[in-house]
Amino acid sequence: MISLLPPVEEMIRAYQNGDESYDGIFFVAVRTTGIVCRPSCPARKPYPQNVEFFATVREALFAGYRPCKRCHPLEIKGHLPEWVAPLVTEIEGNPSIRIQDGDLRARGVDPTRVRRFFIKRYGMTFQAYCRARRLGVAFEAIREGATLDHVIFEHGYESYSGFREAFKRMFGQAPGQSREGQCIYTAWLESPIGPLIAGSSDEGICLLEFTDRRMLETQFETLQRIFKQALIPGSNEHLTQLQEELAAYFEGTLRQFTVPLVYPGTPFQQKVWSALLEIPYGKTWSYEALANHIGAEKGQRAVGHANGLNRISIVIPCHRVVNKDGKLGGYGGGLWRKQWLLALENGQHPAVIDDPTQ
Repeated sequence: MISLLPPVEEMIRAYQNGDESYDGIFFVAVRTTGIVCRPSCPARKPYPQNVEFFATVREALFAGYRPCKRCHPLEIKGHLPEWVAPLVTEIEGNPSIRIQDGDLRARGVDPTRVRRFFIKRYGMTFQAYCRARRLGVAFEAIREGATLDHVIFEHGYESYSGFREAFKRMFGQAPGQSREGQCIYTAWLESPIGPLIAGSSDEGICLLEFTDRRMLETQFETLQRIFKQALIPGSNEHLTQLQEELAAYFEGTLRQFTVPLVYPGTPFQQKVWSALLEIPYGKTWSYEALANHIGAEKGQRAVGHANGLNRISIVIPCHRVVNKDGKLGGYGGGLWRKQWLLALENGQHPAVIDDPTQ
């Protein structure tokens, strides 16, 4: 398994130089102050013996560190690091391109660093990301009626057998059977409280989760099982609409999402998730009130379980459900995010909460 952290010497050099290109690659936790920072933090640089490194802010928070108030490591800057942005732009502009390790070195980019970045950001290696984009575009071309000859030639495959094997491994069926096929497009979305992974079928949004949620892999497996469709990097009109609406929501100017949603589940789960959509913006319901609302007066525990299985966070507002005594209760994205979202909806438009572990 590829380590998600660069070599220690490289990380020491990066944070001592305030190298912004390492922001998001690792985080620096200072033992003497109990603070976790970005590598580019302008604060005074601690001695190497006084720091430890984490692959994610979440890991540092669980280790007891607080986010720095100068560099705000929990906030997302909304853009790719300069060293990798041209690479992603090139792939998106021409998904059929094949970029090998030698090509990366020729661009002055370390292949190991690229692999590490793509695993952290997209949950797959750089080469796997390129294959998924290449096949995703080929899939769309087939659905739009392109001939197999055209697809194979245009998307960089050298043989029918190689294309068929890769296509069937990704989508579970041969290319010729895919004229009416569908897939779930997935995209990384930035937010003030951490990155999100979104998924959309042709019908609507079916996934929106924080990328550090422990159940994320289970959610992927559940989606593939329910929809019987492959998950590939890409976008469609629903993801574009979701991104626009989320931006307005986080700015405090949108109270009601209109993007289409698809949330299959058991009849009880769907009843709970539909009821969540009825909780007004800026309000909270207790688990008991939610259970009563759907006619399950003694089903608070079952309601809480279904609430926790919601696959479309924020838009289906499971964060608006609290304990009967008013305490926040549980939240798959972390209680600090739940507190942040509720504060936003109550007009406080919060910055990063000082101590998200509380």
